[in-house]
Amino acid sequence: MAVTRFQFLSTFSRQFSSISNAHIVQPKLRIEEIRGKRISIFDKEYKRQQSLIPRLEKIEVAYEGFDNETTTLVMNKGVSTPYNCAQHISEHLMKNSVVAEVNGEIWDLHRPIPSDCTLKLLSMKPENQHQASLVNKTFWRSCSYLLGAVVEGSFQDDISVTLHSFPPANVRSGSFVYDVQLSLDDWVPSLNDFRQIAATFQKFVRQNHTFQRLDIDSSVALKMFEDNAFKADQIPHIATKSSSGNTVTVYRCGDHIDISRGPMIASTSLVGRCSIAAVHRLDSRIYRFQGVALPSEIYINHFAFGILETRARKLNPARTPELKSN
Repeated sequence: MAVTRFQFLSTFSRQFSSISNAHIVQPKLRIEEIRGKRISIFDKEYKRQQSLIPRLEKIEVAYEGFDNETTTLVMNKGVSTPYNCAQHISEHLMKNSVVAEVNGEIWDLHRPIPSDCTLKLLSMKPENQHQASLVNKTFWRSCSYLLGAVVEGSFQDDISVTLHSFPPANVRSGSFVYDVQLSLDDWVPSLNDFRQIAATFQKFVRQNHTFQRLDIDSSVALKMFEDNAFKADQIPHIATKSSSGNTVTVYRCGDHIDISRGPMIASTSLVGRCSIAAVHRLDSRIYRFQGVALPSEIYINHFAFGILETRARKLNPARTPELKSN
C-alpha cells in the first residue's frame, strides 16, 4: 500500500469490497504504474518533437509593459517561451506572471513562441477587466486540473478511481470542479476526509510544479490514456475540434498528466489557500468534487474565506457527464 494514500480511506476500501453490489469499474493498475507509463509516453513524444526543430532561428518579441512601454527581445523561434522573456526583463515579472498574451491570444507562460509577436505578461491583478476575466478563468481551470491530480492518487489501491472530466471554468459558480468515477456506492466523506484531501492539495501546490503543455496526435493520446475509458472515448471528439483535426493538448504537472485545451497558470506556487468544499454524488457512481482556492498573493480573513466555502458547497451547476450505457 502506497504511503502517500490516505489511511482514512482504507476503512471505505474494506467496507465496500465486501459488499456484493460494489462495482469495480475495471481491473486497475496501481496509479504509480499508470502515471509512470503516461510520463514515459509524454517524454518520448516531447523529445521527438524537439528533434524536429531545425537550426535555431531568431524572432523578435515586442514586450508591452506598463505605460505602453515596449521592449524588444530577440528570442529563439519555437523554443523560447513567455517565461524566458520574463527572465530577461525582471525578477518581479518572472515570479508574478500567471499567463501571457501573444498577439492578443491567451498563452501559457511555458509554451514556446512560434514567430515574431507582441507579448503581454499578466499577473493575478491586471487592471484591464477583460484580462482579469481571462486570468481568473485560467486560475480556476488550473485548480480543477490539480483537484483531479490529487483525487486520482488519494484512494487505496483496491478502489477504482477514474477521472472523467472537468467542466469549463466558471468563476461565478463559486467552485472549481472535477467529476470522478469511484467504485464506491453512496460514499459520504467525513469532515476529516475533506480536510485531508485539502491538505494533500496544499502540499502538492507548494512543491512549485510547472505546467508543461504538449500538443500530441490523437493516436499518442489514446495510447497515453488507454487505462481510462472515459478519456479514450473523449479523445476522438476533442481531436476533431483542433486546428489540425487530429491533435489533443495535454498538460504535465509533477507526475500527473491530463487533457485540457488550457491555458494553465505558470506554476502551482501561484495557488494559495484552498478548501475541498463538497463531494456530490451524480449518476452512475460519478462523484463531483468541488473546491475553492485563492491566489497565493491574495489574503482574506477566516470569516470571509468561510463565506466562499459555504458558497462552494452548493452543487455546481455545470453539465453532468454523459455516460454510455453498458
